[in-house]
Amino acid sequence: MNRKRIWGWWFFDWAGQPYHTLLVTFIFSIYFAEVAKRAYIAQGHDVMLAGAHAQTLWGYGLAISGAVIALLAPLLGAVADRSGRKLPWIWFFSGMVVVGAAGLWLLTPQDPRLITALAFFGVGLIGMEFATIFTNALLPGLAPRDEIGRLSGSGFAFGYLGGLVALAIMLLFFAETPSGRTLLGIPPLFGLDPAFREGTRFVGPFTALWYAVFMLPFWFWVTEPKGLRMGPISLCAAAADLWQTVKGLRQRRSLAVWLVSSMLSRDGLNALYGFGGVYAGTVLGWPVFLSGVFGVVSVISAAVISWLGGRADRRYGPKPVIVGAILLLTLVCVIIVGMTRETLFGLPLAAGSRVPDVMFFICGAMIGGAGGAMQAASRTLTVRHTSDERTTEVFGLYALSGKATAFLAPFLIALVTDLTGNQRIGVTPLIVMFLLALFLLRWVNKNGEGPQ
Repeated sequence: MNRKRIWGWWFFDWAGQPYHTLLVTFIFSIYFAEVAKRAYIAQGHDVMLAGAHAQTLWGYGLAISGAVIALLAPLLGAVADRSGRKLPWIWFFSGMVVVGAAGLWLLTPQDPRLITALAFFGVGLIGMEFATIFTNALLPGLAPRDEIGRLSGSGFAFGYLGGLVALAIMLLFFAETPSGRTLLGIPPLFGLDPAFREGTRFVGPFTALWYAVFMLPFWFWVTEPKGLRMGPISLCAAAADLWQTVKGLRQRRSLAVWLVSSMLSRDGLNALYGFGGVYAGTVLGWPVFLSGVFGVVSVISAAVISWLGGRADRRYGPKPVIVGAILLLTLVCVIIVGMTRETLFGLPLAAGSRVPDVMFFICGAMIGGAGGAMQAASRTLTVRHTSDERTTEVFGLYALSGKATAFLAPFLIALVTDLTGNQRIGVTPLIVMFLLALFLLRWVNKNGEGPQ
């Protein structure tokens, strides 16, 4: 095994994880919810309805991005396999990540350009997901197949560690607490003005800079086979190849069922990532800095359990790891639906009780740990269902399975929240999705296309 090439591949996770940690889950999503909620209150909505409107808008934004990813991911995978090289695609979509993240600076409390912010966020998220498809497709060539699970889990653990370091830097040096100072008790660095939330808004440019800098080891150490050239790009031919692969799923039942199961479970997980911060900010009333501390707990658990999950994957295989993770994520959804600031599963809590905060911190640890282990093991199980000639195409289908309903889970949460005016009830579709994913796993071959 080429250790330097493996480390370069791991650095993609280190560079890209802050987009999810800082923007999707713990800082920008909460800041967006705060700004949107205040904007709706200024328009005359009451506090509860304003929070529901903020969650609805965020949900529709994620749904649109997910729809774009679902439509294009498998076709791009087929194009890449036909044209040969993967790295040029990674660099193109990396540019989208940087532009999208940097543009989030424009969302100010005084002039809340909510749609503009969602557009930039979507550009970066689409770029991140597409770059991940091509990076995942490099995994089978890094090591022997029996080492893939360990490498995948270690890559996720390394990525979560990067997300933790980035989150700590933001909380200690930039993101304002209500006092206008950071968790270190200092004003935000570089003269950023707390009155305009510039410390928190810096999360976008910071994420862009982090990604650009830490993709350099990937740039220098990850190479493609010598003599491999960028062939002609034919969308029609790629679409024909893709159609043949899709038709072939009728003879590959394990892969077909696995794609549907992972479609449901990973979409549910992404919805938990995307709405966890919004829930904490609007239902529990957490400020950004407290949600950031919550993020530290979640990311630490994710890093540790992803690493342990990689070892469990190597010993027991990826399928048992995925089953355990889905059960934990289902439990999280049940807790979220049954908890408010005043009650826990219908039982009243004392005024000012910290039980909801403690419970949500536990939920954060479970989301981070189970989510990291599930994603790493899912990547391994997909490798077991692919071949060297069709890696990018199959991972494109895998991305489709994670994004074909990516618009559906946020849309269902937004729709149910919109219809009921209740954010907790809006989470209930995720419980159904996780249980369906678990049920379908019974038909997935633990060895992929090999013997049972």
